[in-house]
Amino acid sequence: MTKRVFIIHGWGGYPEEGCFPWLKKELTKRGFAVFAPAMPEPLNPRIDTWVSFLKKQIGTPDENTYLVGHSIGAQTILRYLESLPAGLKINGVVFLAGWVHLTEEAFEDEEDKETAKPWLETPINWDLIKSHSTNFIAIFSDNDVVVPISDAEIFKEKLGAKIIIEHNKDHFSGDSGIKELPVLLDELLKISNS
Repeated sequence: MTKRVFIIHGWGGYPEEGCFPWLKKELTKRGFAVFAPAMPEPLNPRIDTWVSFLKKQIGTPDENTYLVGHSIGAQTILRYLESLPAGLKINGVVFLAGWVHLTEEAFEDEEDKETAKPWLETPINWDLIKSHSTNFIAIFSDNDVVVPISDAEIFKEKLGAKIIIEHNKDHFSGDSGIKELPVLLDELLKISNS
């Protein structure tokens, strides 16, 4: 069975942003089927729209399914896993600058706050998420201005996630100038035993 990786970009992001093209190329070279869909209305991400879109992209998830989510893409994956029927398992997830809280710097205006509100306020059922995979990795940057580093503790405590703190990688977005992220590839290869 081919191992499938889905890369979910963040708010205002796009599939060719930052390190995603490099990651896709590296994984494809190693025989993975890699999907980096353009999420709907990236400037106005909504939970229902993004989760249902991701469901369509993935189809039936299985032990050969891996998910990578950046920022609100990580939130989308959490809420997608929450929605899966009991007994369905995927192999692993890598969260890149995933968050449960945001700093004040994350918002440019009131509209941003309104967009983020449901993501910040809709409760997350961590136990349910945990029942759908055993491999969780969460990568943070020590100078991310939008994601509080304290969120790393939440991913560790709630999901038993392996926490990796990168130095000076900002928010890992295209604007951060990160074109390659070897730790992201290495962790995916480890959990997939490739």
